[in-house]
Amino acid sequence: QVQLVESGGGLVQAGGSLRLSCAASGGTFSTWTMGWFRQTPGKEREFVAGIRWSGGSTYYADSVKGRFTISRDNAENTVYLRMNSLKPEDTAVYYCAARPYGPDGRWYEYTYWGQGTQVTVSS
Repeated sequence: QVQLVESGGGLVQAGGSLRLSCAASGGTFSTWTMGWFRQTPGKEREFVAGIRWSGGSTYYADSVKGRFTISRDNAENTVYLRMNSLKPEDTAVYYCAARPYGPDGRWYEYTYWGQGTQVTVSS
């Protein structure tokens, strides 16, 4: 059974940085895509960034390009989201997700989800 466990959320001032981690287990992820999504109350889950385990191709939402970086550690089966220059509008619950296919920005195309981690950016 695939499990995803996020960590690294918290409270930070605008302009600050955080790094989220997603530890994956229970699967062979070589052909998978890992994604980070975020959600605020009353809004649909929003794609933030994605990465292919094999080859490491990365994908970003326009709202985070140049500020966020997604990466993976194959040996540790862990995906990271480095978030720099954080803004109050980045405040959300951030979720790690996985799908055994190529990249997709639609949240409902992802099969496995972590429990979410809160990121709060104060102004």
